[in-house]
Amino acid sequence: MARCFVQLLPFMKTDSGTIMGWQMVAAGLAGVWATENTRTAIFDALARKETYATTGTRMIVRFFGGWDYTEKDLNSRQPAFAGYAKGVPMGGDLTAAPGGKAPAFMVYALRDPIGANLDRIQVIKGWLDAAGKTHEKVYDVAWSGDRKPGRDGKLPAVGNTVDAANANWTNTIGAPELGAVWTDPDFNPRQRAFYYARVIEIPTPRWTTYDAFRFGIPLPEGAPTSTQERAYTSPIWYTP
Repeated sequence: MARCFVQLLPFMKTDSGTIMGWQMVAAGLAGVWATENTRTAIFDALARKETYATTGTRMIVRFFGGWDYTEKDLNSRQPAFAGYAKGVPMGGDLTAAPGGKAPAFMVYALRDPIGANLDRIQVIKGWLDAAGKTHEKVYDVAWSGDRKPGRDGKLPAVGNTVDAANANWTNTIGAPELGAVWTDPDFNPRQRAFYYARVIEIPTPRWTTYDAFRFGIPLPEGAPTSTQERAYTSPIWYTP
């Protein structure tokens, strides 16, 4: 399975006010899981939506949905084999939930080889209730370090090693890889839903911080010094 990246250009729209240049973000990338690095295979992968996007980092992300994934599948060091054999990849569809089962999702991420460590993996669930109203919920499913969710259910921040004055950071926090097998604890087999994975890196200098350091100029007033690059997968849809 070949992995390809395509550059995405930034776009921002506003109805009023002025957007300063420093408020814009850098161009992102689209990752495509194709059977081979050919035009035909890449377009086939785009058609089946086996794709993910990043804010510029070149991390690797796999996301599968099914009914029978286990920790053994994840820890086999070849999770994609079980991913395809027992379910569907990002962009796929799940239907007809087996009686008494909730969908299980296997997600795995590996950091950019020359980039930052990973902070956490989240699964975002969206659904439509009986009244036709949309809902969304974010679940932290894997994270670095020995952090534990607080009473409010929120995971503490990973920390920040950014040295803004020198536009640098260190990989002394975070993890080079993260993975999880997560089962939806709020699953309703009669309710349409979608799920996608979001992988977040530890903080690194923002592009404005790099420019200020390289050109010896002050940061624009109000500009943040760091950001957390991330990746988003195509959803997996569940239809009763």
